[in-house]
Amino acid sequence: METTMQNIKIQTVAESRATAIDFDNIPLGRTFTDHMFICQYKDGQWQDPQIRPLELIPTHPAAMALHYGQAIFEGMKATVDASGNPMLFRAYDNAARLNFSAARMGMPDFPEELFVEGLKQLVALERSWIPPQVGSALYLRPFMYADEPFIGMRAATSYKFIIIASPAGPFFSKRIRLYAENQYIRAAQGGTGEAKAAGNYAAAIRPTELAKAKGYDQVLWLDAENHEYIQEVGTMNIFFKIDGHFVTPTLDGAVLDGITRRSVMTLLEDAGYKVEQRRISIKELAKAAAEGRLEEAFGTGTAVGIAYIEAIGWGDQMIPVGESSPVAEQINATLNGIKTGRIEDPHNWMLTV
Repeated sequence: METTMQNIKIQTVAESRATAIDFDNIPLGRTFTDHMFICQYKDGQWQDPQIRPLELIPTHPAAMALHYGQAIFEGMKATVDASGNPMLFRAYDNAARLNFSAARMGMPDFPEELFVEGLKQLVALERSWIPPQVGSALYLRPFMYADEPFIGMRAATSYKFIIIASPAGPFFSKRIRLYAENQYIRAAQGGTGEAKAAGNYAAAIRPTELAKAKGYDQVLWLDAENHEYIQEVGTMNIFFKIDGHFVTPTLDGAVLDGITRRSVMTLLEDAGYKVEQRRISIKELAKAAAEGRLEEAFGTGTAVGIAYIEAIGWGDQMIPVGESSPVAEQINATLNGIKTGRIEDPHNWMLTV
């Protein structure tokens, strides 16, 4: 069936595959919904926005994203409230951050209202794909890439913007261990670390695999110059509770401005905690742990939500973190409650579809 809603053409599948999905056993990142949103940039403007059945996208071998890396993305989640209404978390913030990344990568802005409207209509269509289980959600992946066929070093003139969706369960089911990387780097000031660019994650794959081979779950990135100051974790920002208050690395141009990070900072302050954004070294962290002043550590991100950290490997020593994460658990419960409408949303983060 084909319809048009607010200038978005919609073509639906004859029968949804959602009824065949076991939401208690969802393979991470491998199950995708029936439809996708797609829009084309050419002749200096975005045009022909549509939702259509998920399908392969023909790509020319000379598509510039494949050769020069103009590719960015966002990560979001849709949940449902007690009445079954789909809800989006801070959608306009994701739209703004996509455009921040686009500017850094020499790509065109995508209209924020169209970004949000495309999300709303796609999620409304795919509402039966939203898992009802606590901690689960419909993961949304908006992304943009250069599809102009040209071998040459310049900004492309043709791009695709697409949103796909995938039901997702909890990312980590246990406390995790991090490995402080002292050879490879994720980003340096002046680079693309503050953009959500695909290449940032490509560069992280080998160090992450090496960390996992050592028995760790993720890499803890240190600064490019001295391998001393903490930046972020492979898939998340990071917080430490030291001496009763919270510290998170400052945004210095090499750290992603996480939307979950912003939200957690607000919720911590709502709960009466002081939150400091500053440089924090791995040496300071090890000293705080040795003196019993490191009380909690946790990561924050769209995919993981809040991940509780058990320990951090650094060289030949292990930096232990407190045995429990009471404040992080409290904030996580609040965040999940807001996302599912069970707790009041005082900051107007949620958008009902």
